Amino acid sequence: MDVDAGHGAALGGALPTQPGELPLARRLRSLLSWPSTETDPVTHLVRTHRAIHTGTDPSVLRRAYTIAENMHRGQFRKSGEPYITHPLAVAQICAELGMDPTTLVAALLHDTVEDTRYTLQALAEDFGGEVAHLVDGVTKFDKAFYGKAAEAETTRKMIIAAGKDVRVLIIKLADRLHNMRTLGVRSASSRERIARKTLEVLVPLCDRLGIQTLKRELDDVVLLHLEPDEHARIARFVHDRPGWDAYLGDVVAKAKVALRRSRVDAEVAPRPRHLYSIWKDTVAGSHGTPYDLPRIVIVVDGPTTDCYAALGAVHGLWRPAPGRFKDFIASPKNNLYRSLHTSVCGPKNRTVEVLIRTAEMHRAAEYGIAADFRSPRTAGAAARAQQLDWLRRVLDWEQETADPAQFLQSLRCDLAEAQIQVVTEGRQVVLPAGATPVDVAYELGPERGDRCLAARINGRLAPLSSELDEGDVVEIFTETDAETGFEADVAPRGPRKEWLGFVKSPHAQMQINRWFAEHTEPGISIADKVRLGRATIGLTLRKHNRGLANDLPLLRLSEELGYPDLETMLVAVFDRAIEPDAVVLQLIDLVDHRH
Repeated sequence: MDVDAGHGAALGGALPTQPGELPLARRLRSLLSWPSTETDPVTHLVRTHRAIHTGTDPSVLRRAYTIAENMHRGQFRKSGEPYITHPLAVAQICAELGMDPTTLVAALLHDTVEDTRYTLQALAEDFGGEVAHLVDGVTKFDKAFYGKAAEAETTRKMIIAAGKDVRVLIIKLADRLHNMRTLGVRSASSRERIARKTLEVLVPLCDRLGIQTLKRELDDVVLLHLEPDEHARIARFVHDRPGWDAYLGDVVAKAKVALRRSRVDAEVAPRPRHLYSIWKDTVAGSHGTPYDLPRIVIVVDGPTTDCYAALGAVHGLWRPAPGRFKDFIASPKNNLYRSLHTSVCGPKNRTVEVLIRTAEMHRAAEYGIAADFRSPRTAGAAARAQQLDWLRRVLDWEQETADPAQFLQSLRCDLAEAQIQVVTEGRQVVLPAGATPVDVAYELGPERGDRCLAARINGRLAPLSSELDEGDVVEIFTETDAETGFEADVAPRGPRKEWLGFVKSPHAQMQINRWFAEHTEPGISIADKVRLGRATIGLTLRKHNRGLANDLPLLRLSEELGYPDLETMLVAVFDRAIEPDAVVLQLIDLVDHRH
């Protein structure tokens, strides 16, 4: 269709019906008069979409396809197929996730602004600002103009756009999935490069969004291109293992009987692992042969309490394996995944993994954030907001990073880390595994982080470098929290450089670097070190439920330790020339023996 990009809005309006209509309008009318046969390239897309969203008018999808097909006409993929097959496949993936018409329209048009003469302004006029925002969010920056910074700038733009509408990331994941499906036509070096970037950024993004149905396939294709021999070995193992289906059938049948006896309505089915998951467990456990335990899923038809009733039925049937029970219903994963996990000694004394969840939990486990669009009537705005906490955190430290390459590297590190949840000031905070109280302090705000002095973990004072565990309760103390009598305006503000050696979150790292970049003072004064050394001893004494009425015991201890005066010892405490714990133990011993 030979249409100037500036005239694109004509495609979105009503076509003229008078006898003297323009040739352009007649051509559009013929294009939009879709046949009701299987030759219609959009039929499958429409059927998939309407199977989930019944009653949706498919005309907007056909109109978007018409524009995409005409704009991409004459363009071909490396496989030799017409280019339009790609956006159509991306839209199909989104439809299978259950996404709304707006997402499907954006998926059909997602490459038009980047690769054709169709402008973002024309797209907005034809389909509205919502679709234009989604398309713009996945449109890459031109390498010819941005050079090496193009990839980082594109990723940064995508994350910012996703902060306004998470559907940007869903379209990007569908786009990458189809590209990965057709990666075989590329050179070996290109396959490895694309697969590695997918593993570093998009697979973790998929996991953070909870869309396991996409993540499983991305995982397996990444394994195929990065570890082809291992992929083939695992695939042969899964295909050839004898008696596997019969064994799982027996497990399922016995589980159904036990559930009926306990009056729990539920569906029971095998839950096979995907190849990458088997490979990862095999490598992690240093197993000589592929390691894959039989696994079933129980989806109860009832309230959450039925999950625990089902657990009781399973444990009554088979002996549970010690230490293998996890309750992700009471404590959901960071991506809001909810389920009960247990392992039992099943038939023939083989270990069997069992997952137990409600139908709603099962849907959320498969589709993650996309489940809200799939079943909008059950969508929870609060749950969706909680699921995107990590994205808001990324956007917070994105604003602190001027260099897009540094942002991309920080994003990769953040996505690569496992995550933990801790509790502070009555709310849950998600942090990278290995995070410390200083990371928590900066989550509470730059001011709290910069002035952090000590921390209490699960009620006990602990070093600021302590690694936190899942579920820890953390209290943060600043200089003003120490009962030492000095005021906030005389206490020196600012972090310590050694914190950079143990903080884990990009947000904390950037805030600490920001502070040192903004403060060029030669260093902290001796008077300030004395005040902070005294505050550190005061906080450490709390661990032993002790305090000091005056400085006399400190003066005596400084003499016994060979310091010329009390101030020198307090400076040594601040500089960690002597450990506060050791000083306090000696101080308590001195006071107790004197009495």
